[in-house]
Amino acid sequence: MITFGESLTSARDLFAKLEALEPEVEKVAAVLSRALREGRRLLLCGNGGSASEAQHLAAELVGRYRLDRRALPAIALTADGALLTCLGNDFAFEEIFARQVEALGSPGDVLIAFTTSGNSPNVQRAVEVARQRGMVSIALLGRSGGRLRGCADLELIVPHDETARIQEAHLFLLHALMDAVESSLGVV
Repeated sequence: MITFGESLTSARDLFAKLEALEPEVEKVAAVLSRALREGRRLLLCGNGGSASEAQHLAAELVGRYRLDRRALPAIALTADGALLTCLGNDFAFEEIFARQVEALGSPGDVLIAFTTSGNSPNVQRAVEVARQRGMVSIALLGRSGGRLRGCADLELIVPHDETARIQEAHLFLLHALMDAVESSLGVV
């Protein structure tokens, strides 16, 4: 059993390591800012808790993060239950995001994929289809990056083995990205 103190120590140790990701976070923020300035869309995907993080980021972009500003085009591919069950049933669960990327993605758009293990076949297929469509792909991963490591154009890999800590770090990273994007777009 992990006590609160052990969880806090684990999180503190992880967050101290995240500073090493700052150069990659800056690259990701620059790509996102450029795409949004050019009127491109962001498509987001992930499973379970990562699906929630994809939806959270879409809400920050379309709604608001810190200040009122124009809505930014972001679509969480995780949010339509009828569509997800249709694609899972009629095709395969591995295709639930890939089919949406095929339908909605255009060259220059950005796919942001969340997976704590890096081994989600449906997320990997989405990255493959994004590449085929001329999109930029960004993966927020955990552990060692899993099978998805090296597949996306840009990667933010959280160096931890515990899913909860990885998800907490992903949330921190998406907020850091939002700070940078809003600042870059001149809305802060």
